[in-house]
Amino acid sequence: MAIVTPFHDSGNIDFGSFEHLIDHIVSNGVDYIVALGTTGESVTLSKDEKNAVQNFVVDTVNKRVPVMVGIGGNNTQEVINTIKATSFEGIDAILSVSPYYNKPQQRGIYNHYKAIATASPVPVVLYNVPGRTSSNISAETTLKLAHDIKNIIGIKEASGNLLQIMEIIQKRPSGFLVISGDDALTLPMLAIGADGVISVVANAFPREYSEMVSLALKGKISKAMPIHYGLLEFTNALFADGSPSGIKMALEIMNICKSIVRLPLVKVNKPTQTLLESLVENIQKQNLISNS
Repeated sequence: MAIVTPFHDSGNIDFGSFEHLIDHIVSNGVDYIVALGTTGESVTLSKDEKNAVQNFVVDTVNKRVPVMVGIGGNNTQEVINTIKATSFEGIDAILSVSPYYNKPQQRGIYNHYKAIATASPVPVVLYNVPGRTSSNISAETTLKLAHDIKNIIGIKEASGNLLQIMEIIQKRPSGFLVISGDDALTLPMLAIGADGVISVVANAFPREYSEMVSLALKGKISKAMPIHYGLLEFTNALFADGSPSGIKMALEIMNICKSIVRLPLVKVNKPTQTLLESLVENIQKQNLISNS
């Protein structure tokens, strides 16, 4: 799951709440944690803060689950420099977002990831999120990277393009992971052969979301469906006013951490806050797992 970075009112990292959040999600069944991703507001953190977050997550998780960190960008050499300067003790893999803003050709994307995988001492997971990068990693490029480069072990797919995702699943090499990057589409993706999810929702409801994924991976789609639909309105509300503003508000409602985000992000609008308060209360009352 993609973990948020909690902040104090001052804007500094709130490590006390961070520990609370990590224990909340690990004790409720998540399989691994992704730190320093989009949900973790990595683009607003300084290098020193990123190092502090990485070290804190590794120490607090304490090998209870694997840890993946986000190291990506639109400057290939700078990404390589960051990898070379990073201590990978306790880090199991890198999640690397596709180059944004530059809008490279597919050949450029391929060579970007090839260079990163060559530099990385741990496995690399691609991250395709065209809605943020304005650039899609095509199925052809993903498959070429998957077949050519052993250190690239999977892709977080958030394109929303199920035809593209099915092509990757159908033609991928053995062991190459296809991971949902869109909570609302996780169940459909699992039903067509995906392997898991890097979830935002699981910050708030790790037990419910993990159970839904576990059931689907066992082929029990009909049992997973009530959990999926029980969380769907909440999932959509999380992104109504931007992410991670939505999930941080939900976590504040649940007394896990404050809803502070760093500019240019701002807190959710009052109607979204009110909706999230109602949805969180309803989910807590429903006991979705017992109903599945």
